[in-house]
Amino acid sequence: MDTDTTHNDQLQTVTDIMRSTRIAALSYISTGGDLVSTPMGTQDFAEPGTVWFITERATDKVEAISADPRVNVHYAGKGGWVSLAGTARFIQDDAKLRELWDASAGAFMEGDPEDPGNGLLEVTATSAEYWDSPGGIATAVQLVKGLVGDERPDLGDSGVVPL
Repeated sequence: MDTDTTHNDQLQTVTDIMRSTRIAALSYISTGGDLVSTPMGTQDFAEPGTVWFITERATDKVEAISADPRVNVHYAGKGGWVSLAGTARFIQDDAKLRELWDASAGAFMEGDPEDPGNGLLEVTATSAEYWDSPGGIATAVQLVKGLVGDERPDLGDSGVVPL
């Protein structure tokens, strides 16, 4: 298999896992220097290298990311696990905010897309690490095989994809 095909297959795996897991955990460095995480609903991504979240401007998260934009976004679900490393920034783009606004945003946000306190968090990822799980039962079988046998269990495909 050539390098382009492998990269495209890995990118598709990352995309599939992210699409199957609507809620992500966003990790960042707080203004106090602690590593913290918060759940975020993924609003959109055309490809895994750029992910959009809706947020309020006046949050500790936005303040911390303005001071240190390094973030990690991770997704975990039945299909596997993805960890995106990159940077984030708060953006006030009213047209994009209206485009991405949906009922879930309205349930968690003050006001509506026209509210000047609402905006977007754009995450630009530089790499994605993933683990593609073969599913709950298959994983359990592989774990048992690894425990009782001499072979390492096959727990799915994994890798790091530059974005």
